[in-house]
Amino acid sequence: MLPAGSQPVRDTPVLSGQVPAGHVDALDGVRALAAIAVLVFHVAIESAAALHDNFFSSLLARGDVAVPIFFALSGLLLYRPYARAALLGERPPSTRVYLVKRALRILPAYWLVVVAAMTLWAGPHLGDVKTWLQLLLLGQTYEIHPWWFGLGPRGLAQMWSLCVEAAFYVLLPLVAAVLAAYARRGGPDLGRRARRLLTGVAVLAASSFAWALLTYFPVYRPYLNTWLPRAWVFFAIGMALAVVSEWARQETREDGPAHRFVRAAGASAGSFLLVAALAYAVAASPLTGTRFSGVDGVWADLSELALYATVAAGLVTPAALLPAGGSPYGRFLGSRVMRFLGRVSYGVFLWQFVALYLWYDFTEQRPWSGNFAGNLVVVGAFTLLLATLTHRYVEEPARRLALRATSSRRGTRRGTQTETEISSQKARATGKETETAASPRP
Repeated sequence: MLPAGSQPVRDTPVLSGQVPAGHVDALDGVRALAAIAVLVFHVAIESAAALHDNFFSSLLARGDVAVPIFFALSGLLLYRPYARAALLGERPPSTRVYLVKRALRILPAYWLVVVAAMTLWAGPHLGDVKTWLQLLLLGQTYEIHPWWFGLGPRGLAQMWSLCVEAAFYVLLPLVAAVLAAYARRGGPDLGRRARRLLTGVAVLAASSFAWALLTYFPVYRPYLNTWLPRAWVFFAIGMALAVVSEWARQETREDGPAHRFVRAAGASAGSFLLVAALAYAVAASPLTGTRFSGVDGVWADLSELALYATVAAGLVTPAALLPAGGSPYGRFLGSRVMRFLGRVSYGVFLWQFVALYLWYDFTEQRPWSGNFAGNLVVVGAFTLLLATLTHRYVEEPARRLALRATSSRRGTRRGTQTETEISSQKARATGKETETAASPRP
């Protein structure tokens, strides 16, 4: 006999209208907001607008909170098919297909920007084979004593977060397998499996705080801040949302725990956003340190982790769980402009420093100087142009190549696909089709 309020893992009709399925336009909008925030943050630093001693500057100085938002989105979109497989006792996605798609999604456009930035500013290091290997393989963040100043060579400083993303991509199949094995030990009950997955994800989140402590003891090692373990808490937010959303899709009772959470989130979108705004304001206060000068200590670092995680959860949760058009927030994020910005957001992230430094070189502005608003308009427009061209002529061809490269794998499962297609056609005929997970994008 199963515990009250639970149900076995089985193929059951999903309750409609509760959880958005398939591609969620609002998540494109969240991605767009994050990309814009990173751009504003970097222009504010270069223009010195984020370096003054006032609250507005402090708000600008916390624009790097966009990076945890990117991480949460990746955790949600990439872990979702693994969460579904773990809950239903199915085979997980093919690791080979997954890695090929990830590589072709991020590397071609990234390599283009690396070549551009290195050609423009690397100077005597253009012939450094080690540097090229580190950059092309997204390993530069593991160079403890680099020749460059800051987080990367000129024009590539923001790529440290892409190194973290890449590490997450590589480890996700293994982490998902461990979580699935732990979930299976809970038996066939859907709710018990989901709770075990959430427990494992919570352990991942807690490991970030342990890593932050390790960063300071026995001595402070700032390079550890740019490695994956520190970011697990942000990926875990998205992974937890993936579990909850898939759990809700499989529940057969509207009073099930996952559906209750989804309904509560749907009725509280404004509250989520308010909490995110308050957390951001607190993060801009002295509680999380002085930002760009000195070392503020472990407690400021732990506070930053918790507050940034709160901001990411507050922005991503309502977008991930609300039905399409279910709130003004969702409608804004799913608007045509925001969807377009979301599609080109990867290019915005990649090109912004190249655009910024080209503009500063052209205008002969000195570092940490200039008009913030004027520079933001020009650099933003230039970045958007480069991002749009890259999306059309690099990212989209690479996406089509990924589909062709993995077609042989799909061909070996043609019989299964045909059966699935027939079932899907029947479902469409009865109006009970369940959409598949959206293809994730960084």
